[in-house]
Amino acid sequence: MVKTVLTIAGSDPSGGAGIEADIKVITVHRQYAMSVITALTAQNTRGVFDILETPASFVSAQLDCVLSDIPPDAVKIGMTANRDIIHVIAKKLREYGTHNIVLDPLMVSTSGRRLLPRAAIATLCDELFPISTLITPNLPEAGVLTGRELKNASDYESAAEQLAVEYGCAVLIKGGHAESGADDVLYENGTVTWFHEERLNVRNTHGTGCTLSSAIASALADGLPLQDAVRRAKAYLTGALAAGLDLGQGNGPLAHFYPPAPNP
Repeated sequence: MVKTVLTIAGSDPSGGAGIEADIKVITVHRQYAMSVITALTAQNTRGVFDILETPASFVSAQLDCVLSDIPPDAVKIGMTANRDIIHVIAKKLREYGTHNIVLDPLMVSTSGRRLLPRAAIATLCDELFPISTLITPNLPEAGVLTGRELKNASDYESAAEQLAVEYGCAVLIKGGHAESGADDVLYENGTVTWFHEERLNVRNTHGTGCTLSSAIASALADGLPLQDAVRRAKAYLTGALAAGLDLGQGNGPLAHFYPPAPNP
């Protein structure tokens, strides 16, 4: 039977990030994609120019329609937009007993546009982190969440542990913003696992976080343990980056049609 994955995120009309990227990732993994849209954005490879947030009541209605009819095997959460939407998402996922939740805590876009008000960060942490299987902050986001400056591998590990212990979820801190390399660290149930990658010299990086988190959700839907799910998703992301899809005038999109590796 086909696996089902729900993405809860904002829409990117240029197709490189958000709902559009997630659906491509889920589909290339031969799974059935569903979506709940939290915001419409006016963006492209050069930046985010405007945002129209979905009313929380309508997000709630979308979630009821999906979750009551086609229960997802995994959920990816991206842009949550505001406190009311965060509250609705948490309430509905608890109500329907949803599992395998991967949360990408989007706060600021690559171009510098704020995607989540500072006042909503505490709500995100208190309501969505504890029901998530995995959260995937990048280095700047992990710094904001922990209130610390992360300079080296030891800092990354301790920050991941701090968040995992505080909120009861696994934590993957992504190292793509580091000065060198692109190493990620996973903290899960007291175990630290590093995923080492060389930094690729490419400009098609629009939507990398969305792509990775939805690929992890797809792997969890397939029944992979978390370490294997991250490993498979990382390999897919690297291939999609290296494929060198040359579109747009800014940070272009990834080649989401890159074939994922078979399950380990």
